[in-house]
Amino acid sequence: MGAVASKIDLSVEGMSCAACTGRVERVLKAQAGVLDAVANLATRRAEVTLSQAVDPAVLAAAVSKAGFAATPLAQAVAHDPVAEQRALWRATAIAAALTLPVFVVEMGGHFIPGFHSALHGLIAPQQLWLAEFVLVTLVLCAPGRRFFTKGLPALLRGGPDMNSLVALGSGAAWAYSSVVTFIPALIPAASRAVYFEAAAVIVTLILLGRSLEARARGRAGAAIARLVKLAPKTARKLVAGVVQEVDVAALLPGDHVQIRPGERIPADGLVVSGQSSVDESMLTGEPLAQEKQAGARLTGGTVNGTGAMVMQITEVGSATVLARIIAMVEAAQGGKLPVQALVDRITLWFVPVVMAVAALTVLVWLIFGPGVAEALVAGVSVLIIACPCAMGLAVPVSILVGTGRAAELGVLFRKGEALQRLESVRLVAFDKTGTLTMGRPVVQSVLGGTEVVAIAAAVEAASEHPLAAAVVAEAARMGVAVAAVDGFQAVPGQGARAMLCGVAVSVGSARMFAVIDPDLAAQAAAAQAGGQGVLFVGRGDVAIGMITVADPIKPSSGAAVAALHAAGLRVAMVTGDAEATAQAVAARLGITEVHAGVLPAGKAAVIAGLGGAVAFVGDGINDAPALAAAEVGIAMGTGTDVAIEAGDVVLMTGDPLGVVRALELSRATMRNIRQNLTWAFGYNAALVPVAAGVLVPFGGPQLSPMLAAGAMALSSVFVLFNALRLRRFRGRQP
Repeated sequence: MGAVASKIDLSVEGMSCAACTGRVERVLKAQAGVLDAVANLATRRAEVTLSQAVDPAVLAAAVSKAGFAATPLAQAVAHDPVAEQRALWRATAIAAALTLPVFVVEMGGHFIPGFHSALHGLIAPQQLWLAEFVLVTLVLCAPGRRFFTKGLPALLRGGPDMNSLVALGSGAAWAYSSVVTFIPALIPAASRAVYFEAAAVIVTLILLGRSLEARARGRAGAAIARLVKLAPKTARKLVAGVVQEVDVAALLPGDHVQIRPGERIPADGLVVSGQSSVDESMLTGEPLAQEKQAGARLTGGTVNGTGAMVMQITEVGSATVLARIIAMVEAAQGGKLPVQALVDRITLWFVPVVMAVAALTVLVWLIFGPGVAEALVAGVSVLIIACPCAMGLAVPVSILVGTGRAAELGVLFRKGEALQRLESVRLVAFDKTGTLTMGRPVVQSVLGGTEVVAIAAAVEAASEHPLAAAVVAEAARMGVAVAAVDGFQAVPGQGARAMLCGVAVSVGSARMFAVIDPDLAAQAAAAQAGGQGVLFVGRGDVAIGMITVADPIKPSSGAAVAALHAAGLRVAMVTGDAEATAQAVAARLGITEVHAGVLPAGKAAVIAGLGGAVAFVGDGINDAPALAAAEVGIAMGTGTDVAIEAGDVVLMTGDPLGVVRALELSRATMRNIRQNLTWAFGYNAALVPVAAGVLVPFGGPQLSPMLAAGAMALSSVFVLFNALRLRRFRGRQP
């Protein structure tokens, strides 16, 4: 047998563009025992798949040696996005304050006529250049230092990144200007101009862009942060009848906890006493509070209503629903979509190609251009404008926001790639029981009045048949007392009989009765043709009435099927139920493609026969093979753990409309990703030639390094804020 692959996560700081993530992945894949590695720019993590046991510290050290601060995720200090934003805004403010005088001196004449003449009449140009040198050197050595400390070592290691481009661009402008200031004899008189303002503005604008990125990234990850904050820190534990306030981390399965009105549930468990309504909307997206009483399940992080309860803890820590949701969302956010592979292939060579283009640009300008200064401006502009930040953020930031918003709506993408696959689905196949229907039988009609219900409930109270609970529940709803019976006897395949107040009574199929009124038999046949189950009720062998039972269709099932049809998708039903029952439900929902009587093992074969672009929706253990076989498996969160683990997408409420929301969100996210990629690639394709000066021979403009830096920063900010629009996604509401 082959070794079972395991996975570990690393926290990686210092990644700033697609070239960075590519380098981190290459370093990790080169290590012994590593099968695969995926670095994520938005979450600042790297997921490593191992074929053998490898010390995470060794992998982290290899990444750190490549110029990134890496630590095993379990040992990583919690990242403080607020502190990061403050530090970046502080650096931006310092850079802007130092840059503003330089910018005004050099560019003021473009806005105020006669400004330069008046200024040079007061202060000699050489003195102005000296002052600019001091201010710009401070900008590069203080707030701009990060670009040089990261970019130059990366360049020397043969893995240039965004920081390398900024360091080369701003450094070249500063160095050329310094030579003009201090050793002007080295430069032809016609080319003696300083570009200090370009070096300073480049750093300031890129710092501003990074500050906006950090702010947007923090907002993008807000969904996870909100989920984490749902978990309360303390709980009111009952010890020998006395309430003790303890840390939630100290709770153990079996502990009893008091829940007061308005408090958050501390962990998963069952109601022991009391009753209340609980708001589960932040976990499930379900807007209505759910009624809870003894025996009901409670989920940690949800909010108690006005009642008081005592609960017994059943799951704590990572086993709770909230912890599992957070883990699912983080896993989806850290994954890569298939479309990311194209981006990775391009960005792998992007920075080296840009540097080559910049060098070629300088060479061409030196040969055919008017002077050294113009060649420098063109080369620096190419370096700055071509930064691949936007390309690196285009896909992961949309996944980050899209999966986070999905979690808030009760749709969990267990795998990030399911986002892309779901968009291509052309057929949605539903299981019936528990998926389109409630999954439990309910009495539909009673022929014979309360006497029939009283007899049936008395007999069924002693039965374990699935329909027995429905009959007893109907008796309770009607207020019919359930009497005790003697001599209860189950008749396999037929029903049950007993003695009630000395009279023999029976409940079951027609085979239990010798005499059934023809009108009653006709009504029974009609009910069975409609997919309902029939229980005859009688004394001795004479039927005196009938109860029909069915698994009711969920209120939103019809709307979900109609919405899927409206979206251009085919809808099918794949169920193990009898043909008549399946066809009856399908007809009410508008489903024309029905596969009934399918055994669990056969469901996967049916799904395979429907074609590749199929999503299957199910909730039971018998649905697990089909969920795994489908292009996208969508599991009802109200179903079994086996089904949930087999699904790519989990609907927390069990609402069929969640399928529509998941599909709409997938399409919205992929549309957002395509917009980002179109912008990121189109921006570089259009502006790199402009920065190189191809329009100059035709009378067009030559892009200045300052405008290049502004355009580059705008590109990344556009991608981030475009992705943030997904936070406003509403989708179809129940």
